[in-house]
Amino acid sequence: MATVRDTGMEQLQRVARELMRKLGLLPDFSPAVMAEANRLAPATTPAGGDVRDLRSLLWASIDNDDSRDLDQLSVAEPLEGGTVKILVAIADVDALVKKGSAIDGRAANNTTSVYTAAGIFPMLPERLSTDLTSLAEGQERLAIVVEMVIATEGTVGASALYRALVVNRAKLAYNSVAAWLDGNAPAPPKLAAVPGLDEQLRIQDKAAQALKRVRHSRGALQLDTTEVRAVFDQGMLSDLLPDERNRAKDLIEDFMIAANMVTARYLEAQGVPSLRRVLRTPKRWDRIMTLAAQSGERLPATPDPVALDAFLTRRRASDPTTFADLSLAVVKLLGSGEYALNVPGQPSEGHFGLAVKDYEHSTAPNRRFPDLITQRLVKAALAGRSSPYDNGELEALARRCTEQEDNAAKVERQVAKSAAALLLGSRIGTQFQGVVTGASDKGTWVRIAAPAVEGRVVRGAEGLDVGDRIRVELVHTDVERGFIDFAPVAATP
Repeated sequence: MATVRDTGMEQLQRVARELMRKLGLLPDFSPAVMAEANRLAPATTPAGGDVRDLRSLLWASIDNDDSRDLDQLSVAEPLEGGTVKILVAIADVDALVKKGSAIDGRAANNTTSVYTAAGIFPMLPERLSTDLTSLAEGQERLAIVVEMVIATEGTVGASALYRALVVNRAKLAYNSVAAWLDGNAPAPPKLAAVPGLDEQLRIQDKAAQALKRVRHSRGALQLDTTEVRAVFDQGMLSDLLPDERNRAKDLIEDFMIAANMVTARYLEAQGVPSLRRVLRTPKRWDRIMTLAAQSGERLPATPDPVALDAFLTRRRASDPTTFADLSLAVVKLLGSGEYALNVPGQPSEGHFGLAVKDYEHSTAPNRRFPDLITQRLVKAALAGRSSPYDNGELEALARRCTEQEDNAAKVERQVAKSAAALLLGSRIGTQFQGVVTGASDKGTWVRIAAPAVEGRVVRGAEGLDVGDRIRVELVHTDVERGFIDFAPVAATP
């Protein structure tokens, strides 16, 4: 129970910790893990041999303003004929977090960092994720580099993976870089302070946009789902603000998707079994067809990502104000991604949302355990060693990582709901326009726009389905349980 001395932050942190424990996620690090972390020193492998010296390149990171667990850097090298060589450096977490260590065991338990309105519960001790294994500004760090040659039309040609020593020249932030790329603000000070970095980022932005065009021509879905971030004032929750997409986020996303695809194909070519990231063909395609029909559109009877993306693109242009609602409905109907064992030469499920067959997570080893697993597989292949995991281990890890990712998402959603309940507690009786985001025997859920939160329809939900627009009244909130209860005022399916 909350006490009068509780701040909003304290109350939400308690909610997060209790739910994590209930779902088998560890909110804290054991003494053994902390002792092991405190004994570690920076990895000191010098350049030479199989480690290339790439410290002279204009590497930079782009992440959230307050991010310290930096997993990736990027740099571009223009080639003849308009092609561009893009290098993505990924933090070599395996250099310090060894398989079978206490830190590795803790990471294998949670399998992911948990990002909540109450703060971050990291997968690795902060001594590693925000320092020793972070590609921090000005620090020499070991990395796995994914090299890709991007043609002018956006296709990926030659590619390679190798180890390297790198230095982050500038820790940049999404919002300020995006504003500069869009011509709405001057270059951020850290960008302007590094000669040539401005031209570097413009080259990268152009290559990323070309990659995006190719992906979407193949049916990669362009979706807008509004995420929110909690704003606190002296520990008290004051607002939930939308965390919107922008050009700099797209740049990094496009490079990470391409790097993940290159990594998957490398391991396949080396004959190495691995963990693929898959999104299966949607089971509720019929409901997606119905949503399209309600907009006067027609989708084929068989799931088709190209047709779906074309529909979404038209709806974004014709009705941008409700496109986020449509996107959320489609995301819910597509279902969740998962991890699966991939054995070279055997059929792969692929990723429906990205419209690709070869895809795995590899670019965030400080934050996700599957990426650390992939890194170990890549390093073994590069060194000509046998795989550190057999197929049985990988299959069990795929199930574990999927399960814990789902549990982490439950915690993040629950704490977001608790934060929303805290914020909306004084607004009982207020009416909102919303969209149905879930409808099953377990209940019907609706998302409102301002603030962008989701709650349960506690009565009058008969006949509602995902994607229906409905006007609701807030009837009850419960911060500890994250309950936000609505009742319909008027529904217009």
